[in-house]
Amino acid sequence: MDYKKIRTENTSVTRNLNDFDKETENIYESLVILSKRANQIANDIKEELADKIQDFAIINDASDDVSENKEQIELARYYEQMPKPTLLSIQEFLDHQIYYRLPEEEFKRESAL
Repeated sequence: MDYKKIRTENTSVTRNLNDFDKETENIYESLVILSKRANQIANDIKEELADKIQDFAIINDASDDVSENKEQIELARYYEQMPKPTLLSIQEFLDHQIYYRLPEEEFKRESAL
């Protein structure tokens, strides 16, 4: 998923708790879903950033002097200004863009058959 296209706030916002338990009917299940999705987003962003930084490391190894690379600084600023993974996961959840399933319910359905 392209996290750059998700429009959300860059800071924390007070939210209505009732918005989070509409879908799952349990606020704790919603929080688990949000935290797992935030971890997935954080890992994706971390891998993407590591790949981009690795390109700069190869260039810097070729030259012995330590110089500031404008592209590297712009990249760092861009990732610093991105919304945090938690805020992205909350926005995805409220926009019904997260697919989740509960293993207990699947187990109940299989044992009923």
